[in-house]
Amino acid sequence: MSSQSSTSRHTKPPLQLTVEGMSCASCVGRVERVLAAQPGVEQASVNLATERATIIGGVDGESLVQAITAAGYPAKIFVDAAETRALQQQKKQHHIKALQRNVFIAIVLTLPIFAVEMAMHLSYTLQIWVDHYLPVPARWVAEAILSTLVLLGPGRQFYRLGLPALWHRSPDMNVLVAIGTLAAWGYSLFATFAPQWLPAQSVHVYYEAAAMIVCLVLIGRLLEARAKGKTSQAMQRLLQLQPNVAHRWYNEQSEEVATESLVLGDIVEVRPGEKIPIDGEVVTGESHVEESMVTGEPLAVRKGLGDTLTGGTLNQQGYLRFKVTATGEQTVLAQIVQAVEQAQAAKLPIQGVVDKVTLWFVPVVFVAALLTLIGWLYFAPQGGISLAIVNAVAVLIIACPCAMGLATPTSIMVATGRAAEKGILFRQGRALQQLRETTLIAFDKTGTLTEGQPALTDIQPADGYRTEQLLAYAAAVERYSEHPLASAVVKAAEAQQLERLSATDFTSHSGMGVSAWVQGKRVDIGAQRYLQSLSIVSSDLDALATDYAEQGKSPFYIAIGQQLAGIIAVADPIKAVSRTVVSQLQAQGITVAMVTGDNRLTAQAVAKQLGISEVVAEVKPQGKVEAIQNWQQRFTGVSFVGDGINDAPALAAAEVGIALGSGTDIAMESADVVLMSDSLTNVLNARHVSQVTMTNIHQNLFWAFIYNLILIPVAAGALYPAFGIQLSPILAAGAMALSSVFVLGNALRLKRTAFIH
Repeated sequence: MSSQSSTSRHTKPPLQLTVEGMSCASCVGRVERVLAAQPGVEQASVNLATERATIIGGVDGESLVQAITAAGYPAKIFVDAAETRALQQQKKQHHIKALQRNVFIAIVLTLPIFAVEMAMHLSYTLQIWVDHYLPVPARWVAEAILSTLVLLGPGRQFYRLGLPALWHRSPDMNVLVAIGTLAAWGYSLFATFAPQWLPAQSVHVYYEAAAMIVCLVLIGRLLEARAKGKTSQAMQRLLQLQPNVAHRWYNEQSEEVATESLVLGDIVEVRPGEKIPIDGEVVTGESHVEESMVTGEPLAVRKGLGDTLTGGTLNQQGYLRFKVTATGEQTVLAQIVQAVEQAQAAKLPIQGVVDKVTLWFVPVVFVAALLTLIGWLYFAPQGGISLAIVNAVAVLIIACPCAMGLATPTSIMVATGRAAEKGILFRQGRALQQLRETTLIAFDKTGTLTEGQPALTDIQPADGYRTEQLLAYAAAVERYSEHPLASAVVKAAEAQQLERLSATDFTSHSGMGVSAWVQGKRVDIGAQRYLQSLSIVSSDLDALATDYAEQGKSPFYIAIGQQLAGIIAVADPIKAVSRTVVSQLQAQGITVAMVTGDNRLTAQAVAKQLGISEVVAEVKPQGKVEAIQNWQQRFTGVSFVGDGINDAPALAAAEVGIALGSGTDIAMESADVVLMSDSLTNVLNARHVSQVTMTNIHQNLFWAFIYNLILIPVAAGALYPAFGIQLSPILAAGAMALSSVFVLGNALRLKRTAFIH
């Protein structure tokens, strides 16, 4: 098993905390450093988009909460329950409303300043008019009052969070905004109330810049908060699928109760057209249930006695009564949401690069701003103080790393939510990156590439016998057999509605075949060696039996009354979609392999039909792991697709384990990705999600980094000497806000990801 794989499946469940007040990648880095410094913390990961910290190690949650809160980021232990999610959603709504209120107040206070200053620049006539009715001293005092109200009111959060962060030498976005606005505001106060301390040519005010920066940053945060709310809409829709009310069957009558009050063993009735309120097992009735919200499959599934039901799915025409088998966080719906949230809170390997960059990014920005200030003071002619202040402030504002912090987690949130809607459950966030990097995908055979249910594939009667007659006689005998292939013969006879014949004196000849008496005739069914032991000549059909065996089928001879009557072949049919999936993966440059415990001849026959060249057969579970490890020596990334208990070790050993939802619980627990339906097309869809997500993340990171690399020199005034181009702090704030909105908007495009059906 690869070290990365084993790390991702840590035996001790991680502790999760909700963390408030984070606004950029630097905030994330600071919280992670605080957590990593605490005793017992082995690994700490913080996600900006989900506002959640995941900690591995034997630690006391309360001490971690105190440490983060003391660092300026209120935190508490996350309890994975519906009530906690609802509270978290409520807090987000309150946060959005508070931002809306602050934005409104900031705009109302800033507009007069902005309007007057813009009027001064737009027209000489307007400038004369403003100077006449609003003389400079009175105007500057009014602007000082209004801008001070903006900074101390709606903008107070930047100083409340930023200044302590600067004091603790952990600068973040709030520090950049705080220092930038205070510099512009403080310089303007000097120009207003102590102009004698400044050179005459440098007496200018920038109240509108300080106020507008606060306005634009707040608007950007409001847009971010709204967009981040949209990224989790898929999870909210899933949670809302479960009805609030259920019809409990008690004392031979129905009573309406709250779904959350149901307990294990309760009997619940579901009428036609109603949603199934909770997980259960059918005890009465028959219907078809539409399960697309779990499996992504649009076709309804027949449900009858003993079948399982999933809460939130839609009952169609029939009436059902079922026994409750899971409640609360144990339901399928809750576990899906929990698994997706866990994946969303994870960090992809690519995020490590971003973390390293943002660790030194803000200090570098401070150095750049300081050099800008000193450079303009030293090299600029008259008015250098004014230019130095404006350009240094612009550098501080433009360089906010907010877009970098959002680039990866928002894409993960949208992609995993969209995939969950279509029945593709990413249980490990890292699988989003590693699935794209996979160069070999290995499939288990039975139940994955094949149906997993033996079926009668061929009947060839000998001269003098009819197909229906042969099948009816064979079914009469096989009804008494415990051989796994016997049921295929019986099902085939029932499907053709053949007459059910009675058999007597059934005998099983171990390792050879079976026999019984049907309608006064002895019927023998078995391998060639069984007929040879009975001195029955089988040469007429031996060549056909060999052909069947080479095709991966199991041939059986049938003799009636000591005479060869024909031959039947039973096989585990290949799924119709398997050929398409294998060929499409190969077209993408993926090597497709097959590993199975089945016999080599059958495995090679299936592989030949599917065009698979890499085959490992006749291996036990540990042999599958060895096969995976051998492939890992030859290929850069190996994924494994399986569904059975014997597949669990291989699913854990592969870089990405993909389990079919029709498989066992242990297989799904060992997997990184769970396909809630057994359709193999979702293997293609899962890889497609991985590809588009990583492309989206690369686009986001490219924009975030290039934006800073290009605009920081412009903000510093690099173009001013030659072209007279200067990036004002107001434009810098607008560009900074737009960069974050662009990243979020680009991530939200993943909601429209198309899937193969």
